[in-house]
Amino acid sequence: MTRASGGSKLFRWFLLLSAGAIVLVLLVVLMFRFVNPPTSAFMLGYQVQSANRSLAHEWVPINEISAWMPLAVVASEDQRFPHHAGVDFEAIRQALSEYRAGEGLRGASTITQQTAKNLFLWNGRSFVRKALEAGLSLVIDGLWPKQRILEVYLNVAEFGPGIYGVEAASQAYFDKPALHLTEYQAALLAAVLPNPKVLHVNAPSTYVRERVVWIQGQIAQLGVGYLQDL
Repeated sequence: MTRASGGSKLFRWFLLLSAGAIVLVLLVVLMFRFVNPPTSAFMLGYQVQSANRSLAHEWVPINEISAWMPLAVVASEDQRFPHHAGVDFEAIRQALSEYRAGEGLRGASTITQQTAKNLFLWNGRSFVRKALEAGLSLVIDGLWPKQRILEVYLNVAEFGPGIYGVEAASQAYFDKPALHLTEYQAALLAAVLPNPKVLHVNAPSTYVRERVVWIQGQIAQLGVGYLQDL
């Protein structure tokens, strides 16, 4: 076998493996449209890193979550959620424009991107991870309805160390099911999502309290029916 033919064979194997991996990812994402994910990459990572600590997680369907909760996370993190295709290219362009103007580089991740990251990836700022996150987000948005994306996100998001999903968070912090969360409580949970290891629901800092007020203001501007047509 010549070196050229050996390289060609390796390249064909690479293409086949890549195609197989893509098909597998598509099948898993499609399955999770109908089947509730039993865990997530972030939960598994927490269990590996904190083997001696408990993990609280309980799945609930979206009709057993207070309507304030999805509205709060959309108001807080991704107000164009009903309109983009998983990646908000307009928000990315705006963030880059602000960065070039001398402002800090802010995140432009959508709820779909955060769902993809929590379910399948790892935390970090590498280009590879962000590229995978963007690709998965486009696939998820293409295969899942928007309401399903919100349902999965609210059930896998981290609300504090070892507390995953809105039901576990509601029980831990308010001693009530997620169905009965008030607007303020939903806004408080949404306020810590950017960094739940530093921002705390049960001991909110001045920043968190100010963010809650801002989120409630955004909810009022969007209106209670903002997500009703998803």
